[in-house]
Amino acid sequence: MKKSILSAAALGLLLFNCSTSPDPFLIQKDSIGELTTTTQVKDLETVFKNDSIVQYKPGSPFTGSIHEIEVFEKGGKKLLTLTPSKLQDSTAVIKTVQVLDSRYKTDTDLSTLSTFKDIVDHYKISSIDNLINSIVVSVDELNASFTIDKMELPSNLRFDMNLHIEASQIPDNANIKYYFLNW
Repeated sequence: MKKSILSAAALGLLLFNCSTSPDPFLIQKDSIGELTTTTQVKDLETVFKNDSIVQYKPGSPFTGSIHEIEVFEKGGKKLLTLTPSKLQDSTAVIKTVQVLDSRYKTDTDLSTLSTFKDIVDHYKISSIDNLINSIVVSVDELNASFTIDKMELPSNLRFDMNLHIEASQIPDNANIKYYFLNW
């Protein structure tokens, strides 16, 4: 009897511990895995303990004005690019996260492998910005901006930056080039 109670307690504890650790690839409005809107630069080594972090030093003749923090898998694949809110401040929080790896997904499976239709089917589009070589589709619900190359658009929409592009003009199968979480 004591063994079965002890076994049940151990199993319950194991299940509780497994269910409380966040999915390292889940994207939500204020987090991506264990990285949140309040994570400080000094804590990145802990958050990405199984990955490699590259921070560029401002003023280096080789980096120019790059102020990004890159996160790589140990095997060398680039996962994320982070931009801190302040330069050279270990207490600064992360301002933007560029998502590059397709394993990072929202709870609706939206990833870098998704299409414009996937965005429209699951989220309300807040705005569409027309840039030189791309359009940026913003979704306030996620604090995200999705970049789509203009080569994915019909030819009459590719060259005039003054055009106001509507969601109905973007093909459903237009691929996401990359996207940013903006905190």
